[in-house]
Amino acid sequence: MILHSNTFGKGKPFIILHGFLGMGDNWKTLAKKFSESNFEIHLVDQRNHGRSFHSEDFDYELMTEDLKHYCETNDLRDIILLGHSMGGKTAMLFATKYPELVSKLLVADISPRYYPIHHDAILEGLSSLDFSEIGSRSEADDILSHYVQEAGIRMFLLKNLFWVEKGQLGLRINLEVLKENVSEVGEALPIHAIFKKETLFLRGDRSEYIGETDEAIIHRHFPNSEIVTILNSGHWLHAENPKEFYDAVINFI
Repeated sequence: MILHSNTFGKGKPFIILHGFLGMGDNWKTLAKKFSESNFEIHLVDQRNHGRSFHSEDFDYELMTEDLKHYCETNDLRDIILLGHSMGGKTAMLFATKYPELVSKLLVADISPRYYPIHHDAILEGLSSLDFSEIGSRSEADDILSHYVQEAGIRMFLLKNLFWVEKGQLGLRINLEVLKENVSEVGEALPIHAIFKKETLFLRGDRSEYIGETDEAIIHRHFPNSEIVTILNSGHWLHAENPKEFYDAVINFI
């Protein structure tokens, strides 16, 4: 099965991978801007997310093979690859396994290390949405607010809502499988995985995902890498400070 994607522009192939519980559409505004600089942008939905296929199986090895299949099907080589959070983990593993396909790698606010499970409240909140009783986005937001206080994060999560049929809302994500396999999201990059080409790590200055202690492990796996801090942003740095994020990416690629 082929991953679902939206593409923008013409030029050098540039693939963007979203984070956990996200979708390619989250990147649409930036993608259109990137495409103006002679890039063919591919906003890819990873398995069990967005409009891509649902599967009982979910881990980084599988998501890496999904992306390899996507590149083969679309005859994509010498790609620029950008991944955010979970997408960054997929991008890192893909680049270390298939370096011949990647010209430059960008990783947004995630390190190669292991992260403990920390999505419990979000997953509990999404599980509490009973679509036999919920008939609007505002009703879903009200219920979710008991679990997730930050309005911006709720807005991001509720982009997964869609009309299954007239009068019947549902979630695009494969929630049950993602709940069962949530521990996979924090898995570390394999210890011997190395990518020697140019790599840019971007971190939010208010985020705790990449700290000073992460710098050594980043340079061990990615010896030709640099780390850039995006000001006035947290984990969703591309949405919180899109101008500075855009400038950092364009300067690198």
